[in-house]
Amino acid sequence: MSNLHFNNLDLNLLRIFDALLDERSVTRAGARLGMTQSAVSHALNRLRHALDDELFVRTSDGMRPTARAVEIGPAVRAALADLQSALTPQVFDASTAHRRFTLVAGPYTSAVLLPQVAARLREAAPFVQLRLTGPDGRLIENLDAGEVDAALTPNKAFPKRFTYEKLFEETVVWVVRAGHPAARGPVSLEALCDIPHIMVATPRLSPDRPEPDASSSVTAHLTDDADFEAMLTQQGLTRMVAMIVPDTFSALTIVARSDMAALVPRRLAEISVEAGRAAVLDTPYVSPVGEVGLLHRKDRLKDPAQAWFVKLVAETGRDLKALKKKH
Repeated sequence: MSNLHFNNLDLNLLRIFDALLDERSVTRAGARLGMTQSAVSHALNRLRHALDDELFVRTSDGMRPTARAVEIGPAVRAALADLQSALTPQVFDASTAHRRFTLVAGPYTSAVLLPQVAARLREAAPFVQLRLTGPDGRLIENLDAGEVDAALTPNKAFPKRFTYEKLFEETVVWVVRAGHPAARGPVSLEALCDIPHIMVATPRLSPDRPEPDASSSVTAHLTDDADFEAMLTQQGLTRMVAMIVPDTFSALTIVARSDMAALVPRRLAEISVEAGRAAVLDTPYVSPVGEVGLLHRKDRLKDPAQAWFVKLVAETGRDLKALKKKH
């Protein structure tokens, strides 16, 4: 873009570009910005002229961004976030604010924590929108670009520009359907091995997927059966794996309608127990412990709205009831 083009560029066009990149729809982008469809289309034409690129091509699936749009999108979003932070008043009134926050959360953290987050948001900030997005292998890049505000993730080695706050710990338990004979009392390892097992096979690291589902990798670590298999080997025991499934939700659903058992995170198990679909087995060994925390950029806390949102999620996570001691 020439200096002449930039000097005459209406910065509001960048807000419209950012909304289009996110929504992939002129209609939805207009609704998000409070603009008519024709106004968004007119603004897009002006931006196309300024940048000398089509930016978005209409397809049967919506507005597909061009390579140029994909290239500049993260930088534009980060610049808008910085500008908003610089111009935002130093007080944030959650009760009247109209704003969207984006949080990375996998299925596990969405199930055990997000209902409480949603309740607090609705009470404190009725006009705020929360957008959940699953981990896609670009967690650090998305946080840097401002495409997401925070992420629920296990503790790892993160760059110093980020803050990781531990929220809660998690263990795993063996579950069977409600009313299963094994749920009547303590279960020995031998008795546990007599029950057909459902194994949760979670994604592993690979060269083409260096960052797996960050927020559900707590589940991947805890439901890894390697330690359990090693313990059985030491005691000369074997078990039968009757089924292999890709996630704990599938395992819980099948358990509730079969005579099989599965190893799942305790908090997910408690949800099924409360619904009357499952029972937790009292087993004679101690479960490994994992943790879940909140990851966010330190410098973004200069934005009062961002600081408020991070505090709300962090406090909600820390308020989760403590785990029972045995497992």
